[in-house]
Amino acid sequence: MTISDNIKYVGVNDHDIDLFEGQYVVPRGMAYNSYVVLGGEKSAVMDTVDARFGDEWLTNVKAALGGKAPDYLVVQHMEPDHSANIAAFMDAFPQAKVVSSAPAFRMMKNFFGKEWEDRRVVVKEGDTLDLGGRSLAFVAAPMVHWPEVIMTYDVSEKALFSADGFGKFGANDVEDPEGWDCEARRYYFGIVGKYGPQVQAVLKKAAGLQIEKILPLHGPVLLKPEEIAHVVKQYDTWSSYGVESEGICIAYTSVYGHTKAAALKLSELLKAKGCPKVAVADLARDDMPETVEDAFRYGKLVLATTTYNTDIFPFMRTFIEHLVERNYQNRTIGLIENGSWAPMAAKVMKGLFEKSKGIAFCENTVTITSALNAASEAKLAALADELMK
Repeated sequence: MTISDNIKYVGVNDHDIDLFEGQYVVPRGMAYNSYVVLGGEKSAVMDTVDARFGDEWLTNVKAALGGKAPDYLVVQHMEPDHSANIAAFMDAFPQAKVVSSAPAFRMMKNFFGKEWEDRRVVVKEGDTLDLGGRSLAFVAAPMVHWPEVIMTYDVSEKALFSADGFGKFGANDVEDPEGWDCEARRYYFGIVGKYGPQVQAVLKKAAGLQIEKILPLHGPVLLKPEEIAHVVKQYDTWSSYGVESEGICIAYTSVYGHTKAAALKLSELLKAKGCPKVAVADLARDDMPETVEDAFRYGKLVLATTTYNTDIFPFMRTFIEHLVERNYQNRTIGLIENGSWAPMAAKVMKGLFEKSKGIAFCENTVTITSALNAASEAKLAALADELMK
C-alpha cells in the first residue's frame, strides 16, 4: 500500500482469523494497520499489530526504515490486536522511546509488567512530537472506544492517524464488493456504537483540522477528498443515532414456524405498500451483528417472538440487549408476539427498552395465539399501514 514518500504502510493482513474479538464473523479476514512516519531527522512507528504477526511486522518496519533504527513508537490504542508487539519492538530497538497517553502506560503495566519509565514520553491533548521539521500533534479520543485512546495528526501531510476510528472489517488485500460502508457500519455498531457522544466529541475536534488522509488501524487508508467527506458524514450520522436509510428491519425468532410466517407476511405487506427496503432476519440463524447494524441503519424496527418460559425467546432477548447496550434510540418499534395460552412477549420486550431514549412503539401490537388467523392477519395489515405512515 502506497501512502506517500514520508508515510509508509507496514501493517499486515490476517486470513486465518475466524472471529474478530471472539464474536464477529470476518469472511474477508482482517487488517492490522501500522505505519512509519519519516521526519527530517527522526522517525516514528504508529502502533504495532496482532501478536501472531510480530515477525512479519518487524520485518516490514525495518524495510520501511531502510536499515535505520526508529526513534519512537507511538501507541494510540492498547487493545492487543494493536499493542501486542510493544515489548518486541522495545527489545529490537533499544534506543527507541515509546509515546502514549498516561492511561495507556498504566495498561502496559497490566499487559507487560512494566511501563518503560526510562524510555517513555507521556502525551496528552494538544501536545506535539517533533521529528525534525515534521510535527505530530496529539488528539485525545477517550472511549473511542477505550479510555486511553489518542489520535495523531501529521501537520505536514494533514494526515489523521485515527486509531480504531473509521475502521472496517476485512483484510486490505481482499476486494470488498460492497465497498466501505457495509463492513464499516457493522464494525462501528458492534464495537464503537455505545460511545456515540464520545465519537461526536472527536468529530468536533476533527472539524478544526484540515484532513487530507485518514489512516485507521483497520481497513483501507482513505486518501480521496470524497472518501473522507463520506466517512465523516457516516460517522456523524451513526454517532448521533440518526437514520441513515429509509427502510424497516424485521427481526424474529420462531419455534415452529408460525411467528416466522407472521414476519414474512408483514414483509410482503410492506413491500407491496412501497417500502424502499425491508431487511428480515432470523435471529437464531442469521448473523446477529449484521442485524444489529440494520436496526441502527433504518428508522423502524419490528420485533417478532414467542412467549417462552414467561419471558421471550433467548435469541430475541440477546438481540434487544445488544441494542440497548449500544444506546439504541430515536426509533419506531413494532411488536409481534406469539403465545398459545398466555402471550406476554410484547410486554417483556417493551420493558427491556424502558431506559432507552426516543423509542416510540407502534399502537398496533400483533398478538398471535399459536398461528395466524383472520384477526391477527388484520392486525398485521394495520401494523403495516402504521409503519408506512
